Amino acid sequence: MPSLTDHQSSRFAKIIYLGDSGTGKTGSLVSLLADGYKFKILDMDNGLDSLVQFARAQCPDKLANVEFETKRDSYTSTRSGPIVKSPKAFVESLDILTEWGKIEDDNTIFVLDSLSAFGKAAFEWARGMNPTAKDPRQLFYAAQQAVENVIAMITSEDFKLNVIVITHVNYKEVTEGVNKGYANAIGSALGPVIARYFNTMVLAESIGAGKNTKRRIKTMPTGVVDLKTPASNKLESELPLETGLSTVFKAQIGR
Repeated sequence: MPSLTDHQSSRFAKIIYLGDSGTGKTGSLVSLLADGYKFKILDMDNGLDSLVQFARAQCPDKLANVEFETKRDSYTSTRSGPIVKSPKAFVESLDILTEWGKIEDDNTIFVLDSLSAFGKAAFEWARGMNPTAKDPRQLFYAAQQAVENVIAMITSEDFKLNVIVITHVNYKEVTEGVNKGYANAIGSALGPVIARYFNTMVLAESIGAGKNTKRRIKTMPTGVVDLKTPASNKLESELPLETGLSTVFKAQIGR
């Protein structure tokens, strides 16, 4: 019978990383790259430019430690609007996950960037599988189930890599005048469910404007977003964006 010293959380961090667009989520991965971690990034946004620039400036010798696959569906213009004729991004992403899931390495981080775009790819896949569906709720349900299954897989003890899932925040009114922020996936029902799969949920946030903009990572509940970390006793409620992820990793797995 295993003891707590054998629990996977002592080896692998599983983090969901929220933030509005432009808060610096992808670029802030550089602190972990500088720490010596390797990356396998499933890039659904085609948005790794900031990480490239920060890596070139801070740790150019570690650029080769980042492997990535970019997957996005191709849209075709029609008179009724842009459509995806042959949705492939979701299925091809699953193939990549199957391959990377064979690896066991506590020094490698799998990054899904972003869950928002991954959910959109899942919806296009669901529509391609059932093009005659008249009720869009059927498509949303199929996409949500598929995305939740992927989240269950990469946060399980069988997926032996560190995991960071990057996503935007979906704000919804839970009671009159009260909004809550959830992980943005596909539809509104999945966001509150996804949080259950992660023991660590942190938020990138920007305040101010122009040269006075300050970016930070929040680790404690904000009143709008219910954040959490298993190492909350070791972390400040706010961390500098530039080094915050490194601090979260060190607090959680002691490296």
